[in-house]
Amino acid sequence: MHHTTTLLIEVGALLLLLGLLGRISRRFGLSPIPLYLFAGLAFGHGGLLPLSASEEFFAVGAEIGVILLLVMLGLEYTASELVGNLRAAAPAGLVDGVLNALPGAAFALLLGWGWVAAVVLAGITWVSSSGVIAKVLADLGRLGNRETPVILSVLVIEDLAMALYLPLLTAVLAGTGLIGGGIALAVAVFTVVVVLVVAIRYGNLISTMFSAKDPEALLLGVLGLTLLVAGVAAQLNVSAAVGAFLVGIALSGPVAHNATELLSPLRDLFAAVFFVFFGLATDPRDIPPVLLPALALAVITMATKVVTGYVAAKRVGIAVPGRWRAGLGLMPRGEFSIVIAGLAVATPGIEPQLAALATAYVLITVVSGPMLARIPDYPWFKKWLAGRSAARRRTALAAPD
Repeated sequence: MHHTTTLLIEVGALLLLLGLLGRISRRFGLSPIPLYLFAGLAFGHGGLLPLSASEEFFAVGAEIGVILLLVMLGLEYTASELVGNLRAAAPAGLVDGVLNALPGAAFALLLGWGWVAAVVLAGITWVSSSGVIAKVLADLGRLGNRETPVILSVLVIEDLAMALYLPLLTAVLAGTGLIGGGIALAVAVFTVVVVLVVAIRYGNLISTMFSAKDPEALLLGVLGLTLLVAGVAAQLNVSAAVGAFLVGIALSGPVAHNATELLSPLRDLFAAVFFVFFGLATDPRDIPPVLLPALALAVITMATKVVTGYVAAKRVGIAVPGRWRAGLGLMPRGEFSIVIAGLAVATPGIEPQLAALATAYVLITVVSGPMLARIPDYPWFKKWLAGRSAARRRTALAAPD
């Protein structure tokens, strides 16, 4: 059968299946992300019916999916809001790095994998998945919640930190030494600063490039600019996600509003492709041998993420339910963790089980994270919080003056 014909059949059948899975999940009030992931596992390497012709299509579509998820998040906020949130969330970003990177590093050292593997696993457990969290926030209707800017600030700090971490990690893995790592870090810092300045100071000028009254030209222009900036950012070893997010921040007014409406269907399509590709690229046979260590690491670092989000939301005066939503919403790991593991596996001398552990770890957090993020919406959890609040009030009243 001709390659193009096979591609059309595989892509069409898988998209149709995703549509049915999405409908089923929403029928039961669940996020469709876990079902998309399991569909990818079923049709990926080592799955029930591996798909070969469409793998490259889903790889490119997955990249576009992450980019669209982040530009849509950026469109929700202005440059001034971004700067204010980043300043407020800076201490929480430090707590985030310490609480979530150290368990990964300690885990690698306990397994006897060496300090280079410890640096790698620290990055894998540190950074949350911007793509997954953006999808969860949209699915749960929380984009306008008070705690959402706190979540986004932590994510942006993580992504900016990754812009500095990845060049350093690449230098460490390549054995280029201190000078090579310093040069890579300097290039990354300069790029991040330039992109931030352009987005914040010249956002209004960028918006004037587009007309909110011409939907076709607006869609093509905003999508083209987003992909261009994301690609340039990735080429300079800065996160493509950060580049896309800053494009969204730079756009404002009617242009931002209309672009949100036009890009929403594309976001939903390619976001689903992103989650499927993650499953397609995973061989289920690699997971069982490392499942228990990955589960233990996931439990520890999911708890530390809850602490991170809770503390970050508390610092800016968010009420207790919002603090829990922020903490539980930060748990999934994803695209960055897989990129870090991929860099390490391609390096001779790195522990071969690291890739399987990272895959199992990410699957556990990315499947359970969207489910656990719904906990604050359940009546039993609200009742439990109300009971705790009442108990604290009684304790305060009973305390001697």
